[in-house]
Amino acid sequence: MLGGIPLIAYSVRSALEASLISDIAVSSDCQDILDVASVAGAHHVILRPEALAQDSTPTLPVIFHALDVLAADGHQYDAVCLLQPTTPFRPSGFIDVCVERFIHSKADSLISVLPVPHEYNPHWTFEPGPDGLLKIATGEEQIIPRRQELPPAYFRDGSIYITSVSVLQQQKSLYGKSVAYIQSDASRYVNIDTMEDWQKAENMLCVV
Repeated sequence: MLGGIPLIAYSVRSALEASLISDIAVSSDCQDILDVASVAGAHHVILRPEALAQDSTPTLPVIFHALDVLAADGHQYDAVCLLQPTTPFRPSGFIDVCVERFIHSKADSLISVLPVPHEYNPHWTFEPGPDGLLKIATGEEQIIPRRQELPPAYFRDGSIYITSVSVLQQQKSLYGKSVAYIQSDASRYVNIDTMEDWQKAENMLCVV
């Protein structure tokens, strides 16, 4: 319960607000979570097999399983919009903006991103070489001297992933070969992995 609301309900509610989302499906190995998702308004709840609910389970097999279950009930889709419940705060209308950007980009996928702080820009990070010396991670011989000269860099914030179903099935990839992007609102960013992240989310509730 985050602010008196089940965590999964935040993502379900965001999807319900989106006019360009045709169906909302929640996959879990826990019936209690599925019951909560159903009450929150999810159109389909999918009981995930235990083999696809391990800590090491990657995302793609879970998506494939959900698509197979939905297809068996006659549901076919152009794309999958993945909303991770651990990133609960999405501005109203954000999902529709992302879907429209994805459609117009004609890219294989779209992800939401946030800027990388300049001190972590890949042009200012290093990798150890076989000789025990550092080399610039981007492969350049000389480091860019001034922050103002650094090209923009972004990291995935986990809020939204959109991928064409054909790309998922044919390339077995969540990204494909061309990735469009949209910048999220940094003031709403939290990706809950630790209790510190949870506390951050609770602190944000007063401004979200």
